Amino acid sequence: MDEVYTKHPFYGSRRIAAWLKREGHTINRKRVSGLMKLTGIEAIYPKPRLSKPLKEHKKSPYLLRGLTINRPDYVWAADITYIRMRSGFVYLVAIIDWYSRYVLSSEVSITLEKEFRISSLERALQRSKPEIFNTDQGVRFTNTEFTGHLKENGLSISMDGRGGALDNIFVERLWRSVKYEEVYINDYDTVMDAVFKLSEYFDFYNNERPHQSLGYHQTPFEVYSKK
Repeated sequence: MDEVYTKHPFYGSRRIAAWLKREGHTINRKRVSGLMKLTGIEAIYPKPRLSKPLKEHKKSPYLLRGLTINRPDYVWAADITYIRMRSGFVYLVAIIDWYSRYVLSSEVSITLEKEFRISSLERALQRSKPEIFNTDQGVRFTNTEFTGHLKENGLSISMDGRGGALDNIFVERLWRSVKYEEVYINDYDTVMDAVFKLSEYFDFYNNERPHQSLGYHQTPFEVYSKK
């Protein structure tokens, strides 16, 4: 289900159920719908439902539309996705530099508690600071503790528009790479197995993998380190 959704984020429960049946799985639409709600995915908007905002949380405007991002540490972005395991799943947060596509930090958690998001942010800020920090409007990023860390460090906060599926496109592309190049070809037995393998992948992604958007000539680290 995760594979077909990642490839075709416009698929809803009806289409995913039909695809699974063609693949030989015995499953109905109601079951698929329940699994989609459990893992937080929905059709058309290619992000976890973690992006659903709360009315009491302050939303920031989207600052990146029409902006020329021409240097490292100008814009960072963060997002959360879920990673399937042989049994169950875990959550993964990553912070990426938009210009170089360099992954500054990542962290895995079995829950959506604040600690793993704050920890990932703090580790990224130990390396450097951006001018603008972009996220979705989800409760995990609009809460005052997370935005407070951003404000304390003098960062301008940008948030994707409601339904803006392409507003954080570079993180969406990162998730696609992570899942197709690492997650879908491995079955993680334990949380520690997922942590170790994903850490290895991000090291490869940053330091060895030539990036398409960089003309296949440079790695994200090589571009980021030229700042």
